[in-house]
Amino acid sequence: MSLVAFAIVLVVVTTGWERHEADEGTAAHLFQLLIALQIPAVALFLITARSRRLAAMAKPLALQLGALALAVGSLAYFRL
Repeated sequence: MSLVAFAIVLVVVTTGWERHEADEGTAAHLFQLLIALQIPAVALFLITARSRRLAAMAKPLALQLGALALAVGSLAYFRL
């Protein structure tokens, strides 16, 4: 979901989609929904994962956090 949100940011930056709107448009709402829907997905992963295998849980969580940082960081970088 984070990578799709990052792709939305890239599309908005490269095409200029919704640059002339005064308020948030479709792209902003899609981005917000994708980021917000990750919370229950990660929570479900943590609940169902076996806590004894912490090393196995760390890699997917690190990838998820890295993708989230990429998506949110791109907003700050492009000042969207």
